[in-house]
Amino acid sequence: MEPFKISNELRDMVGAYPAAELVSSVAKQGGEAARNAIARQWLSEGIPFAFRDCPGIYEAVRDWVAIKLDVDPKEVNLTGSARLGQSLSPRKIGRPFGEGSDLDVFVISTELFNRLKSDFDEWSYDFESGNVKPSNEREAGFWKDNLHRCPKNIFRGFIDSNVIPNHQKYQCVKNISQTMYLLKEKLGVTPGAPKVCHASVRCYKSWGDYVRQVSLGLM
Repeated sequence: MEPFKISNELRDMVGAYPAAELVSSVAKQGGEAARNAIARQWLSEGIPFAFRDCPGIYEAVRDWVAIKLDVDPKEVNLTGSARLGQSLSPRKIGRPFGEGSDLDVFVISTELFNRLKSDFDEWSYDFESGNVKPSNEREAGFWKDNLHRCPKNIFRGFIDSNVIPNHQKYQCVKNISQTMYLLKEKLGVTPGAPKVCHASVRCYKSWGDYVRQVSLGLM
């Protein structure tokens, strides 16, 4: 398993508010990859808590995930405790991000959203027609719940990839599942990177859908 790698220039960019002289120097010496990282993270977003000490690795992660999922790196982001440092989930409120936490990835991409929706439509037809069957009663309960809940989420403009079974037939879901597994493993062997228990993807159709859903979760 290969670790994530960053340029020597980006290793010096570790703070949320680096000096202008440092930004200029890294941009000039680090090439296009460094300039893209600066534009995406320091000049338009901010550093997620999970990568506060290694923001260059975060950009390497985004580049790698983007290639695997065929999206733009700017469309790959983090939410939850990995972004804020503490969980906002009602059952885990205030729980700090640390080793063994989950990595909640979200992607803003109409194209990926539509590919996931196609996988859901195919799986829901297969499940209801008996072409695919759950392996036990517990899984059957999850499948029935997902069959009922996912169309409502799709209407709101988002899909959790893990609501669709990781079967060979559903290629987009299978690719995301494999990518998230490899992401966890690669972070595990990358010096200075956060070590996580699990990584997952939620895909939003647009930034408006993202803001709307997240704001509802804050009520």
